[in-house]
Amino acid sequence: MPEENKIDLSGDGGVLKEILQEGKGTETPHSGCTVSLHYTGRLVDGTEFDSSVGRNEPFEFPLGKGNVIKAFDMGVATMKLGERCFLTCAPNYAYGAAGSPPAIPPDATLIFELEMLGWKGEDLSPNQDGSIDRTILEPSDKKRTPSDGAFVKAHISGTFGGNVFEDRDVEFDYGEGKAIGIVEGLEIALEKMNIGETSRIKIQPKYAFGAEGNEEFKIPPNSAVEYTVKLLDCGKGLEEWKLSDEERLAEAKAYKEKGTNYFKKENWALAIKMYTKCKNLLPNTADTNEEVKKVKVATHSNIALCHQKSNDHFEAKQECNAVLALDESNVKALYRRGQCNLTINELEDALEDFQKVIQLEPGNKAAANQVIICKQKLKESKNKEKKLYANMFTKLAANDKETEPPRETDVLSKCGEWSEEDAKREAELTLERDNIIMI
Repeated sequence: MPEENKIDLSGDGGVLKEILQEGKGTETPHSGCTVSLHYTGRLVDGTEFDSSVGRNEPFEFPLGKGNVIKAFDMGVATMKLGERCFLTCAPNYAYGAAGSPPAIPPDATLIFELEMLGWKGEDLSPNQDGSIDRTILEPSDKKRTPSDGAFVKAHISGTFGGNVFEDRDVEFDYGEGKAIGIVEGLEIALEKMNIGETSRIKIQPKYAFGAEGNEEFKIPPNSAVEYTVKLLDCGKGLEEWKLSDEERLAEAKAYKEKGTNYFKKENWALAIKMYTKCKNLLPNTADTNEEVKKVKVATHSNIALCHQKSNDHFEAKQECNAVLALDESNVKALYRRGQCNLTINELEDALEDFQKVIQLEPGNKAAANQVIICKQKLKESKNKEKKLYANMFTKLAANDKETEPPRETDVLSKCGEWSEEDAKREAELTLERDNIIMI
């Protein structure tokens, strides 16, 4: 191989590349991609020690993660789709002084023939299920990435079915992108991008427009979308570990205010997100600091109300419980928990909550009305139970008539001394006694 055709990838002659066949396009895989290639490895004397071609099994590995020898990571990162090349690897970029017995001796220089078959983008999805896929188009050596609360400036271009549905510059605080129409998957991907980087992001429905789709953009329900994103700038996020208790309280109050602003706009999801950040930022001094306790109580209470607005009454009830753990006489929390219990049909618990409200505030008309509703619903529920058991009693009685000799009550009924109405009334009385025992 003529030396002038070799590209020095390592800068010290340790990794040399010679292109045998040019690849297509301009894109190359980036760190985190899963690449697929064929390789044949030989010693400098031509002895073949391994080959994926011979096994007819393409070799796949995550690029840049240290899963292969250094020379592989360096060389493969420069290859285009369909490219073939020789890669000459000095020992310190291969298996070093130890070698890899028995096939590779110590201090061996290796020559690989590589063919790039393709690659998949880096999986950025929280559950590693491929639902957020990134391919870096223009890398950046600037290492600053967005973090929670940091100012973000980017250019985004979204496509679906080959058509551009949005193309704009955006500015927002990281974590609040939804307020300006940034889909969740795009915000998650931005957290991994460096300033100056341009990436292609493929996003599956659950992190895009979901089951609703987007009528304005003409995107049907359950559709995957693609974005090209350039991160133009980002500020520095909040470093919580550096904050004193006083600073944590101040930051928490700021997030509480943000939550209230989103609440006023009826953006329940972002309101919950901001209130939750407030709650998590608060110092652990609620037992000794009344101001911290007051903010914590208000925050849990506000989250409960947001969950109620979102019809998530189980979560709302948990937040009410958190309030009452801090302040057992909190009327708002008792009333809201009563509403949640009433909605999820926990009628006895609901009645107890509303009665506690009246004990604390005897003139609370709203709670008094809810008590009436609870008692009515409980009465209706018990009447349904009575009818259910009455039907069961009638069926059992009918079966008994078929299989048992006449009973005294049957004889009396036939003789006119025990009417059918008497029998039904006796059944009802029996059920009432049973219900009293069960309760």
